[in-house]
Amino acid sequence: MDNSEIIAALEKKYHDLGENPQTYLKGLLQAKPINYWDYIQVDTLLSLQKTRTDFKDEEIFVMYHQVTELTLKMMIHEIKQLSEGENLSENTWITKLDRLKRYTRMLITSFDIMKDGMSYDDYNTFRATLTPASGFQSAQFRILELYCTKLENLVNNHGKERLPKNPTIDDYFENMYWKDAGYNRKTGKMTLTLRQFIEKYEADFKALAIKIKGKTLEERIAQMPNPSEELKDKLKQFDHFYNVAWPIVHLDTANHYLNSKGETKAATGGSDWQKYLHPKYQQRKFFPKLWSAEEIATWGE
Repeated sequence: MDNSEIIAALEKKYHDLGENPQTYLKGLLQAKPINYWDYIQVDTLLSLQKTRTDFKDEEIFVMYHQVTELTLKMMIHEIKQLSEGENLSENTWITKLDRLKRYTRMLITSFDIMKDGMSYDDYNTFRATLTPASGFQSAQFRILELYCTKLENLVNNHGKERLPKNPTIDDYFENMYWKDAGYNRKTGKMTLTLRQFIEKYEADFKALAIKIKGKTLEERIAQMPNPSEELKDKLKQFDHFYNVAWPIVHLDTANHYLNSKGETKAATGGSDWQKYLHPKYQQRKFFPKLWSAEEIATWGE
């Protein structure tokens, strides 16, 4: 496009918006050129690492989790497009699922930073100042789950035994697998970690579950007349990456810091981490109908 065509296109753009093009074009004369550090907000981003101790590796710990949250945000960005889109092509689904696998691979491989990128002794000292905070309290992790699958798939076998015949959303949330990390159902006692998490986020989680009912990725796939084997394979790959491979690496890293010397230290959130982190206990599957009975029975092995 030459200059006259560009100006004409800009004028049309603002006329279509019901605006005066001259006002916007005059504004461009005063606008400063964009630069990398302002566009990416580098100064703000690099100021967000607030540590509680003087141990140098605590800053690594904070940045690692911030990178994880940004990665989860990228994943939710892709998942929402699949959830909210109508009549998307299989190519679009496959492209998005490849991205989701790539992001999950980042989460898996980045655990090397947690396992080998910090001083063992320093971590086991400064981690005491983090109680009762826990990675368990990542709201984006739960949001991603809700977008991917129906609520019944976020209840493990023990929880399903407690469900009434026609469960409500409240019933499902009462028996979510992740509540087992801090809820003693015999005594009714709840850890501070879980109680804080529920107070801050659970109402929002329930509202989201209502909003996207019928639009989870699992339900979107079920609405397709004849999904290809390639698409089903991509879905299974993502399911396994996120719900088996990543939790296993997380468990291995926890073992490195909390149990490598046979001390079986407590998690900062107070959970029985050796049991709770294992995919065989969580039993989280986004697309259970794509898996055989044998694959489900040996989930996480």
